Amino acid sequence: MSDAEHPFDRHMLEALICPQTHTTLHYDAEKQELVSKAANLAFPIRNGIPVMLVDEARQLD
Repeated sequence: MSDAEHPFDRHMLEALICPQTHTTLHYDAEKQELVSKAANLAFPIRNGIPVMLVDEARQLD
């Protein structure tokens, strides 16, 4: 199943915070990631579900 079949529910942003810094996240629809500017990390969204594990996050440039 693709991410298009399971879109991310933007209302989840109200409840989610960065697990490392406890700050707000920003949704990157193009890359299907939740971005923590404070931690410089991007958390993947798989099948519409954010993977909020630091070990799974991508380090931002």
